[in-house]
Amino acid sequence: MNLPNKITIARITLIPFFLIVLLAPLDWGSVQIGTEHLPITHLVGALIFIVASTTDWVDGYYARKYQLVTNLGKFLDPLADKLLVSAALIALVELRLAPAWIVIIIISREFAVTGLRLVLAGEGEVVAANMLGKIKTWTQIVAISALLLHNIPFSMISFPFAKIALWVALFFTIWSGWDYFSKNMHAFRHSK
Repeated sequence: MNLPNKITIARITLIPFFLIVLLAPLDWGSVQIGTEHLPITHLVGALIFIVASTTDWVDGYYARKYQLVTNLGKFLDPLADKLLVSAALIALVELRLAPAWIVIIIISREFAVTGLRLVLAGEGEVVAANMLGKIKTWTQIVAISALLLHNIPFSMISFPFAKIALWVALFFTIWSGWDYFSKNMHAFRHSK
């Protein structure tokens, strides 16, 4: 297994630690930033999430720079993104920091695209993420990070950045899903 794939596996292994810190009944107190009190578990969870999300860029960089792109990597990388983002969004619903209906739409799109990838893989076609899919992933990461951090520092100026970022992520999620299906309709037209 090459280095980019190991980095992707590391991203997946961070997910349980992220969830334990965020959702286990731990009371590590809170830190005051401006007028906001941020639970330390949310701060640590956000840092784990941000580090795990950053590895997405790192593994892609090494895979392209050293020509280590593999079919396993093309499969694992988007799967790791989907697992991390889905876990974080579900945790945000549990913490009442994100509306369930938006999370359902985002996760449904991820399942639908994963299903389409499986159909395409059955026909011998492995599809790497396109630029719109990458924008979708990064808007989701920014929104989740802002929500985990309770919109700090934007709360000091009463700007709802986290909520706006979540709406932007929803927009790109729907758009990239539509784009993915429209470009790969041949998988359904020619299926038996």
